[in-house]
Amino acid sequence: MKKNILLFFCLLLTGFVFCQGDEELRNEWHKMHESKQNALKEYNDLKFGMFIHWGVYSKLGGVWKGVKIVPEKFGPQATIGEWIMHSAKIPRNEYCSVAKTFNPAQFDADLWVKLAKDAGMKYIIAMTKHHDGFSMYHSDVSDYNVYDYTEFKRDPIAEIYKACKKYGLRLGLYYSHSIDWMDGGDAGIAQAKMLDPQHDDADQGNSWDPSPVSFDDYLEHKAKPQVKEILTKFPDLLKIWFDYPSYMNLQQSFDFCKLGYDYQPQCLINSRVGNDLGDVLTAGDNEIPNDINGNYSFWETPGTLNNTWGYKSYDHDWKSLNEMLFWIVEIASKGGNYLLNIGPDGNGAVPEASQKILKQIGVWMKQNGEAIYGTTRWTTMKEGPTSLVMKGTGERRKKGFNTTFTHKDFWFTAKDKNIYIISLASSTGDKIRVSSLFSCFKNIKSISRLEDGKILAWKVAGNKVEIVNPVASKKTLQGFVLKVELK
Repeated sequence: MKKNILLFFCLLLTGFVFCQGDEELRNEWHKMHESKQNALKEYNDLKFGMFIHWGVYSKLGGVWKGVKIVPEKFGPQATIGEWIMHSAKIPRNEYCSVAKTFNPAQFDADLWVKLAKDAGMKYIIAMTKHHDGFSMYHSDVSDYNVYDYTEFKRDPIAEIYKACKKYGLRLGLYYSHSIDWMDGGDAGIAQAKMLDPQHDDADQGNSWDPSPVSFDDYLEHKAKPQVKEILTKFPDLLKIWFDYPSYMNLQQSFDFCKLGYDYQPQCLINSRVGNDLGDVLTAGDNEIPNDINGNYSFWETPGTLNNTWGYKSYDHDWKSLNEMLFWIVEIASKGGNYLLNIGPDGNGAVPEASQKILKQIGVWMKQNGEAIYGTTRWTTMKEGPTSLVMKGTGERRKKGFNTTFTHKDFWFTAKDKNIYIISLASSTGDKIRVSSLFSCFKNIKSISRLEDGKILAWKVAGNKVEIVNPVASKKTLQGFVLKVELK
């Protein structure tokens, strides 16, 4: 009995120590996070950025040995081109053979960054290493990189970094810290099963041709050293964008946060570092959250122009300008950032359809960007009959986007003493009625069109504010934006 009691108290003490350790890690992370408030404010003000998925998978374009790798035959992840090594179960040596032939002669960092700038984007998140393990920069940690392993003999990330400085865009870098199908063990599945033998194995690691190293070996000898290397080679980064930490433990996630803080104290970390750490909440892919996690004051949605991130030669389901504007406006009205992806092909060329949409967005942002950049949520985010729920890539792929917004649909953003009213309606009458302004109509100083600055007449009608001639006679774009200046 005494032995059992002693064992019981030892277990209690052990559990207490572990809990204390977790608490100490979270407290230390919280101090790091709190020191980044200026960086978080700057990031939130940028509002609109470009994501770039580009690597060896771009050369394959969603096809392996003449077969299109589609979800109907290869599983749901086959929707996206950058997962082709996993979906097609490509052996490591065969994937290496493809990597050796990677020679993107059309790559031009200046063109990519200028495309982002002209689209109204204020920052870029570029790909240093995705789940295939191939590094898109000149790495001294592993020679499995675009400079040492291919005939290309250039460092794309260094060139993008330089172009961002030239055009005044902030740069962040993506790094797949948990999954690495070439060198990365099992993505942490074994350690998760040690804690829970009933654990449902989601097979994110390489199970068809696994690397002989353990997950810990991968973290200590590749992932952490490469993140240190990135933070050293590329100063003044906006963010390190981690991904897919399903089976990482708290200590492992914390270590990556601490790396960022030690080498670049103001570099932000996204929540996909794992275990509820990170400075910025990353929503699900192509998902607009209805309720923002209370642990995060700042958030973003990563989105695609079609259904894939990495280039897929046969995915032509391109989103329209109207849909893209909805994503930008809906996310801004909820106080978030929108990180919109391009997937250049294996030659380094951005698909023409992507360029066309981005240029159209740029025209709208040049005219109406004041209602997006530097704004926050207003007391009301939206009013009107049309409501959409965006739950992810799969739902968008199945349902498409066939929504027509009405003259009663309005989104709102706020900045300083201004409220912005955004409409995406294709047509409207000579006046609109806005219910949400009624609560503050006594404080309205003026209402103007953002397009041309024209002051508009308005009055209170019932429990709404009625605004006359919201649309310019020579309308250049669909919808309109109004600026409500308060006293």
